Parts: sequence; C-alpha cells; structure tokens
Amino acid sequence: MTPAYLGNDQGPAGLEKIATGKVRDIYALDSEHLLFVTSDRVSAFDVVMNDGIPDKGRVLTRIAQHWFGKTQDIMPNHLVSTRIEDVNTLDNQWQDLLRGRSMIVKRCQPDPIEWVVRGYITGSGWKEYLEKGSVCGLALPAGLQQAQQLETPLVTPTTKHEVHDMPLSPSEAEEMMGKARWEAGTKSVLALFERGTQELAKIGILLADTKFELGICKGEVLLIDEALTPDSSRFWPADQYKIGGSPPSLDKQILRDYLETLDWNKEAPAPDLDPAILNKVRAGYLDICQRLTGELPEGVQA
Repeated sequence: MTPAYLGNDQGPAGLEKIATGKVRDIYALDSEHLLFVTSDRVSAFDVVMNDGIPDKGRVLTRIAQHWFGKTQDIMPNHLVSTRIEDVNTLDNQWQDLLRGRSMIVKRCQPDPIEWVVRGYITGSGWKEYLEKGSVCGLALPAGLQQAQQLETPLVTPTTKHEVHDMPLSPSEAEEMMGKARWEAGTKSVLALFERGTQELAKIGILLADTKFELGICKGEVLLIDEALTPDSSRFWPADQYKIGGSPPSLDKQILRDYLETLDWNKEAPAPDLDPAILNKVRAGYLDICQRLTGELPEGVQA
C-alpha cells in the first residue's frame, strides 16, 4: 500500500494553485479549464483529519468518472478528461504522483448551495426529526424510526461555509437561487438520485443520502465536483439494512461513528486516528469501487 497523498503546498511548477479544499486541490490550466487533484485527505464534521486514507483520491476519482458517464443523459457535467498525460506541462515525476487522482474539468461558477438529497431518515436529519419532527424545516409524519425510508426523497440544501455547512429550508434556498433555478435544480438532483438508487440496487447497495454540486458554464447548468462517492454519500449494504438504528456503512460514516466515541468537540485541531479505523474506511471505499466499476483503479491493491 502506498502512503497517503495529502497534497502539496506548492504543486507542480508552472501551474497556479487557485484553491485548496478539504479533499481537492485546484489548479488553473487555461481560461476555460481547471485541474482537480483529489488527495487522500479525509474530513469529518467539516474538519480535515491529520491522517489520510491511502488510495482514497484514486478511488474517488474513478467512482466520480463512473457516475459522470452514467448520468450524462440526465445532466451534462464538467469532466473533460482523467488522463494526467493531457496536462502536457507536467514532468514524469508529477505525472506519476497525480495519475489516477486528477480530472481536467470545465471552469464553472459553482452554486452557492449544496444540493443534498435524502432517501432515508438518518444522520443530522434524524437528529432534527427527533427534536422538531422535521428535516430542514420540512415537516415529516410522526412515528418514523431511524434509518426508515422516506415516502419520497427530499431535497434538503445546505450553505457552503469554510467552517461548517448549515442547513437551509427550501424557501431559503429558492430565495438564494431564484425560483426557476431552484425548481430546475431540484428536478435534476432528484433524477440523479433516482439513477443512483437504481444502479446501486443492482449491486446490493442502498443509497441513503448524497450531496450534489451544480455550477454554470457558458450559461449551461452542469453537474460538477464529484457525484455519488463514499465521501459525498451514505451507502448501506442492502443485506444488512434494518430500521431502528444506524445501519453498517460503506462510506465515511465509519469514521464519523468512530469520532463520536472520542472526547472531541468537532472543532480543529482534529484528533489522531486509529490506523484500524483508517483501514476500515479504506476497505469500504475499495468495496464500493470494485462493485461499481468491476475493478480497482490502476496501481491500487486491496
């Protein structure tokens, strides 16, 4: 197993780093294209951990590539290429380092909200429901149990914030986006969620919830960032699902559950992580990738 790649402060010579996210480093290529590099960093509760998960960036890139291909009939996306060789300014050393974890994408203006879609009541939605009988201000029937499937999926948007994303009511999101964009975006992300639900069901996985990001490129709305990965979704093995508790996960929820057991206030600095937990999260990511695509990314070993 190769060591986790946590990113590089400077990046490749000749490329301007324009942003560093929780997981991705973004470089300018030209006036119309960016280079997204997906590191092995991992965040939870909006805090980046000190330890990374080896091969995570390559797995996320392969899964995102898979879903961009599977959903382009529903909505166009920003992906141009995953071939690092298409960035012809990089030397061999940088090409080897970034191979499999890079996407050349169209420059877009990202929406100011994250489009979260929930098919089951769990996580922060479950906590709000227990307190208020609602999720993001949307009233739900009484008597629901944890992890119960919702009658219809809900779009529950959040803000984008450097520290903590905050939930928005649909009316607040509509005010931010404008009525036409909000309604069109809602229709699109629900269709994307349905496609993900159908495809994952074929391999024995339930899509509990997920986050989509949309953006504008030359007047066209595109699916951007990533889609239906273990970093942005809750995946439950269908054969282990039951209501009344938190089902086993094949995603970052493994890490969140572990962190909940620690004496940590969910603010930086992050605690050091048990290597066994990192390996468990990695195994879940590899499992999803192999089930979805039929293979692991080049150079990644189980």
